Amino acid sequence: MKSVDAARIHAASFRDPSGFLFYRGSELFRQVNLESRDDYDLMMRSGLYGELTEKCLIVRHNETAEKPANPETAYRILKPEMVPFISHPYEWCFSQIRDAALATLDIQKTAMNYGMSLKDASAYNIQFIHGNPVLVDTLSFEKYREGAPWVAYRQFCQHFLAPLALMAHTDIRLSQLLRIHIDGIPLDLASRLLPRSTALKFGLLTHIHLHAKTQKHYADKPVKINSHGKISKTAFLGIIDSLRGSVLSCNWKRQATEWRDYYSGTNYTDTAMESKIQTVTRAVERLKPGQVWDLGANNGVFSRISAGMGAHTVSLDKDESCVEDNYMQVKRNREKNILPLLMDFTNPSPGTGWANIERDSLADRGPADLVLALALIHHLAISSNVPLGRIAAMLRSIGKNLIIEFVPKNDSQAQRLLLNREDIFRDYGRDEFERQFRNYFRVRETIPIPGTERTIYLMEGLSRR
Repeated sequence: MKSVDAARIHAASFRDPSGFLFYRGSELFRQVNLESRDDYDLMMRSGLYGELTEKCLIVRHNETAEKPANPETAYRILKPEMVPFISHPYEWCFSQIRDAALATLDIQKTAMNYGMSLKDASAYNIQFIHGNPVLVDTLSFEKYREGAPWVAYRQFCQHFLAPLALMAHTDIRLSQLLRIHIDGIPLDLASRLLPRSTALKFGLLTHIHLHAKTQKHYADKPVKINSHGKISKTAFLGIIDSLRGSVLSCNWKRQATEWRDYYSGTNYTDTAMESKIQTVTRAVERLKPGQVWDLGANNGVFSRISAGMGAHTVSLDKDESCVEDNYMQVKRNREKNILPLLMDFTNPSPGTGWANIERDSLADRGPADLVLALALIHHLAISSNVPLGRIAAMLRSIGKNLIIEFVPKNDSQAQRLLLNREDIFRDYGRDEFERQFRNYFRVRETIPIPGTERTIYLMEGLSRR
């Protein structure tokens, strides 16, 4: 039996000798190792930490007397603010990646005012907290050395600039390359995929195309920085400004997509929509969930119901335009409790990285207190041929409670899915839906939506054996 004092090292926190995250029970701590004592002390006493926290650019922490996970190497133990939901860069929309990139550059520029520099520029070090991109790796700073190049330059280009350029100039879906390349999109690959016209843009020419060639040239050669190769602080800041300009020059021209205008083209009457909103509102009020996952959230209409009642709501959709619209609304209204993310529920984020556990899968980040699955099941069952029983099992694995809308086959939106395919879905019906879902959930209430043949079910997950 494990001791109650046993520490569990965070699966994503093993690469940095400066320190690591660990759990003791359900509480998260960060151990600062002796190796990073000077850099940590400089960050704290110089005023850098104070300014970054004031600007909401770094996660807050308190120093504690908690027992170290590794006493031999420990210098300080911190208790950081908990991130409500850890997201991955390939789950972000275009503007989220761009805002995370700009925040990283702002942090770097601020650090230089205090004689420090980022030694890491990984997109995984940024999380969205209260709607804002925030650095969560407190130990990413080191003392700035006059004349030294920015050691995180290549990582920034691979994690931020390359995906932004590809999304803006080639195809928005290329952000998913980040799912394969855990240390960012290789610059030679980005250079080949970008149209030739991007070489006419100075920033992309410099930071991607020529940078890729330089990497290739020096791939098997030692790189020596001599007195003539030093970079002045002014030149260093010029590189940061150039990167910022390059990031800002990447713009995605959104186009109409199949589901972006879903609510304006739906078969709901105003009465039906109001009834659906009231049903969801009453259910959330009764359950009082801490965290809600809204699957197929579109632009977040129903996510805002739970978020408005204080629940941290992860708003998931596979349509890039919908997620972008949702995030821009979060920014516009300064909403604190909604995190829009890009997610195809038929192929959700898997566990990746070292031993497939360094970056958690979607399921490993649950279960949520409540899952919303509104106007979703017909897409999964008809468009993607997923049997009802498998849908029920998956929903139970990620949520304790469920609000789900059953859309019958004769509904206009279901018929739309069947327009150009044979109807092979003989088992898709309300009776079979209820039979399969009762294997995983207890049905608490059924509410017909007036003016439609749709029904909303409020379900409580059965104990898992």
